[in-house]
Amino acid sequence: MSNLYEIVNLLDNKLTKLLQKHDNLQRNNKQLLQEKSKLEQQLLQQHQLINDLEQNHESLKIANAIVGSKEDKHLTKLKINTLIREIDKCIVQLSD
Repeated sequence: MSNLYEIVNLLDNKLTKLLQKHDNLQRNNKQLLQEKSKLEQQLLQQHQLINDLEQNHESLKIANAIVGSKEDKHLTKLKINTLIREIDKCIVQLSD
């Protein structure tokens, strides 16, 4: 009987330790899932930031292509003014 009692005690101790490990693993898993969720959110924000920066970069490339150097800037302004005058003339002709 004493041997059976020791076996039951040993089994009870092992079961208690196993339950404690299980609880620890569940807490750890919950923390890891929360961290994963935060990291996924950060990743989405980073992707959005990258997309915004790429759009800004494209806009700047287009603006620089239009404007060009200082000499080209003056010519570009003259061309734009000429186009505006032509558009104004067309509007006047259409309204007559």
